[in-house]
Amino acid sequence: MATTVPDTAEVELAIGGMTCASCAARIEKKLNRMDGVTATVNYATEKAKVHYSGDVSVPELIATVEATGYTAREPEPVRTGPEPGTEGAEPADELRPLRERLVTAVLLAVPVIAMAMVPALQFEYWQWLSLTLAAPVVTYAAWPFHKAALTNARHGAATMDTLISVGTSAAFLWSLWALFFGTAGTPGMTHPFELTIARSDGAGNIYLEAAAGVTAFILAGRYFEARSKRKAGAALKALLELGAKDVTVLRGGREEQVPVGELRAGDRFLVRPGEKIATDGTVVEGTSAVDASMLTGESVPVEVGVGDAVTGATVNAGGRLVVEATRVGADTQLARMAKLVEDAQNGKAAAQRLADRISGVFVPVVIALALGTLGFWLGNGAGLT
Repeated sequence: MATTVPDTAEVELAIGGMTCASCAARIEKKLNRMDGVTATVNYATEKAKVHYSGDVSVPELIATVEATGYTAREPEPVRTGPEPGTEGAEPADELRPLRERLVTAVLLAVPVIAMAMVPALQFEYWQWLSLTLAAPVVTYAAWPFHKAALTNARHGAATMDTLISVGTSAAFLWSLWALFFGTAGTPGMTHPFELTIARSDGAGNIYLEAAAGVTAFILAGRYFEARSKRKAGAALKALLELGAKDVTVLRGGREEQVPVGELRAGDRFLVRPGEKIATDGTVVEGTSAVDASMLTGESVPVEVGVGDAVTGATVNAGGRLVVEATRVGADTQLARMAKLVEDAQNGKAAAQRLADRISGVFVPVVIALALGTLGFWLGNGAGLT
């Protein structure tokens, strides 16, 4: 008796809320635990490529990602031209909130670090000024880390945000204790910059420069990472927007101007001199020279006539042409070029797969080591100080 193999399908999901490679590893693990599902999640492109059987639906895949603490949606259809209504519009500055937090962190963290590292700057109440400057850094600027850590904790997970949040919070809270209940708040207290190891009760030590400095440093990394992602996405978007926006379709002997998205295979459309060819097709009337340099790099226009194939987004450099559309939308050569670029970005090298596996266990191991160290000292009679 032959067994039937369930049909498989493929979908690409846009993932939101990831902040580190361990986030991608968690989502990938959750998806791969579903029956009939094989998934690859790329943190750099924020995409998940999922192969699934007919017994699984896309809403179920999205629900699994959301249950892990992240967002997921199907990407918008491929558009080989400028989006209607966006001509001349300023693009949304998605980096602005992150940039504002980074600027705040850097401006406030620099004097905190300087006072902690340079004894000459430590005036009588310098530690209280450090507290005043560090507080907005650890609360406002570091809020994305705290928020992500809390979200992951609700789902029983720990990521790099957990380490950042716990580390900066511990340094800040200990400094508060030392200032208000220890000896660190004493006027004239100094914090010498030394590389020697000395045992003390810690009541006179503050670590505000560590809390503020780590926050500023990590925010800078996140900002430059986000900017790199944005540039990569902008390059792909620019490739897709090389296509025409409108097309003159011939219907019933009349010329009708319509958006390129309404063009269907088999439609005949007019291409005047200087216009972009709206989509892939075959010339049915007229002769001209077509500038295909954006595809081939050749600077010399190519002569075309009746029966010749032409490619969307190339420019009619000569006479009037009537073209019959053969491929539209995601089937065009331009869209397939963009898809190849996107697939290359979504792929994972062996080194990246290894890094993802390490990141999946790195955070739990670090937390376990920290708790183990604390337990060892407490078990040997050392107090909290």
